[in-house]
Amino acid sequence: MASSQSSSRSDRREPLLITEAEPSQADQHAARKRRYSITMAIRGGSLVIAALTAQYSLWLMAVFAVLGTVLPWIAVVMANDRPPKKHLDPNRYRPPAPDRILESGSSSKARVIDM
Repeated sequence: MASSQSSSRSDRREPLLITEAEPSQADQHAARKRRYSITMAIRGGSLVIAALTAQYSLWLMAVFAVLGTVLPWIAVVMANDRPPKKHLDPNRYRPPAPDRILESGSSSKARVIDM
């Protein structure tokens, strides 16, 4: 198995740049926990608002109650989802173009020096 990996690596002519690497697993997990906590905080707030608006507007209370009921499902789905994989071509190092380029000899204005 190691030989198949080394042969695919030897076919590459240019080195890969790692500046566009995916975030680490710990960073992804921390971001998902933060997103879950924020969503659940919004859920708690919407349930409190639903209880406070019950005496003023039944429709407004129903909207906040439904929001408080649906948000836990949304929070769990978002917390268990990982970021999508990038399907881009790898960013390979390309040396910069030279400052001066020689002109081709096929031009009619080219100078020819014979000795």
